[in-house]
Amino acid sequence: MKGGKSKTESKRADAKLAVNKKGAATKTRKPAGKGKAAKDPNKPKRPPSAFFVFMEEFRKVFNKEHPDNKAVSAVGKAAGAKWKTMSDAEKAPYVAKSEKRKVEYEKNMRAYNKKQVGPTGGDEEESEKSVSEVNDEDDDEEGSGEEEDDD
Repeated sequence: MKGGKSKTESKRADAKLAVNKKGAATKTRKPAGKGKAAKDPNKPKRPPSAFFVFMEEFRKVFNKEHPDNKAVSAVGKAAGAKWKTMSDAEKAPYVAKSEKRKVEYEKNMRAYNKKQVGPTGGDEEESEKSVSEVNDEDDDEEGSGEEEDDD
């Protein structure tokens, strides 16, 4: 039995593997209640960057030229290569569209945030209290600092 493993050695290795499998399974579990917060379906989507605005148009052209291509990665690679070779003047219309969409998004987000706060304005009262508390603490610190300077 030169070079071969004995039966006890193989059993030990199997036992170690079994323990590792169980340990790995417990590590992947997430504690209950600590998942991601649910997304609000009414929240506006972020605006696309200039490259993604370009991709919208490029994707249509590319699919017409290559109708039998089913790989999404091929479209992305071709678009990225073309975007890199474009000058700033050629990119300008896409940048302008992107900026326009960004302004619309910011407007929609302000409206969305106003709806979230509601007409009660409870958040503003809390912030005023915290500001006054901070100011009180600052006054105390200034007074104690003056006393130390006198000594």
